Amino acid sequence: MTPAEMEPTPVDLAAIDAEWPLIAAELDVLDAEISLFYADDRGGPSPLDWRRLRRAESRVTRVAAELAGRPAAGQAAFRVA
Repeated sequence: MTPAEMEPTPVDLAAIDAEWPLIAAELDVLDAEISLFYADDRGGPSPLDWRRLRRAESRVTRVAAELAGRPAAGQAAFRVA
């Protein structure tokens, strides 16, 4: 395979772009979880740390539901060949 053939196609890029809100929300969960691990250094997680995690998890659920509710034509880019 040549390097040009390994590049993402416009369809691949559109799929990534469409899914980016979910990716960003999942990164926020990961960031909140990492903060919880480091909270042990300051005496344990604060109520704000837990709230941040709950909000991030809620955002993932909300964004995933929005993506699942899109019309089938919009989800065609997510099919694996």
